Amino acid sequence: MILMVIIFLLLLFWENELNEEGEVLTMEQLHVDYPQSDIPVRYCNHMVLQRVIRGPDNTCKKEHVFIHERPRNINRVCTSSKKRICQNHSSILCFQSMTKFKMTVCQLIGGTRYPACRYQVSSMKGFIVVTCDDMGPVSLQKYVE
Repeated sequence: MILMVIIFLLLLFWENELNEEGEVLTMEQLHVDYPQSDIPVRYCNHMVLQRVIRGPDNTCKKEHVFIHERPRNINRVCTSSKKRICQNHSSILCFQSMTKFKMTVCQLIGGTRYPACRYQVSSMKGFIVVTCDDMGPVSLQKYVE
């Protein structure tokens, strides 16, 4: 049992090192879970660990969103007529989906340092707001209920 824990921690450390060395995670890798993973208990805690979702300096993210929609439908958001300047950027355009998507919102309820983060699960439907480049969605800016 102790050996399994040591191996798990080594793998976790090794995976974290790869991400810190400049691996750029796409919006799909960070936010898309389609079809939704069949995790009956502690969905958010499992997904955050599996995808190595964390803030700067290995802090726990206060909130993270997983979108349960086909990637091609998420890509179409970049052609939405609902576009405007993003709130925190002076010249970057944000695009809002025309339809609501099924999503899971993970709200931090315990822990401050990754991987000891605990999340509360909230299932909902909402519009997503993303930034885009020529290849499609780049980052999820927010969701709107």
